[in-house]
Amino acid sequence: MKILALETSTLTGGIAIADDSRGLIAEVRVNVRIAHAERLMPSVEWLLKASGTGIHDIDAFAVSIGPGSFTGLRIGLSTVKGFSFATGKPVVPVPTLDAFAMTIPFCSYMICPMLDARKNEVYAALYRWEDNVCRKIMPEAAINPRELLHRIDEPVVVMGDGAETYSEVIRDILEDKAVFAPASRMSPSAATVAEAAFERLRQGFTADVAGLSPLYVRKSEAEINWKG
Repeated sequence: MKILALETSTLTGGIAIADDSRGLIAEVRVNVRIAHAERLMPSVEWLLKASGTGIHDIDAFAVSIGPGSFTGLRIGLSTVKGFSFATGKPVVPVPTLDAFAMTIPFCSYMICPMLDARKNEVYAALYRWEDNVCRKIMPEAAINPRELLHRIDEPVVVMGDGAETYSEVIRDILEDKAVFAPASRMSPSAATVAEAAFERLRQGFTADVAGLSPLYVRKSEAEINWKG
């Protein structure tokens, strides 16, 4: 079974093609300040061609559904919805932070992915590997980083642009309990979105494509300011 996975929750966009028997076939990640709307479809087309894969060879489409950039999430979700409607193949939504935490496999420390949510907040959750499964022990939240860090009293791997933005705060509060992920693990990966999607498919989980919406965690600026 082949999955095409999209990760558009941050500026570092990613696309991956994976096979449940062969593993990762191809992946592209682009950490540049160019809108996903401009680069996503050309990148998908290039990756399919480079891997010798046709869109109809794909058995399911996976997408990172948030939290993260509101615009990026909408673009990623609308893209996989279009693929699904065109091919009749299912969509598997994957929470962004779940897949992000999985980029540090079988870690003995707690894992804390943090995405910069602006307004002095981060999108964050806490995870722990148990019985070879990355289990969520604190659900996704938009939270002040100081409040988050004061909940942690053990060694933890911190990762994401939120960890970079608030690195001084992290070091001040956690001191030597904080372990910063390597640069290659500081942004979400479409490859782990695909890995998580395979597990969800094995459990029989797919989404109602028409009704699927991003996991925003908090309201957008437009919703907050709307007075209607």
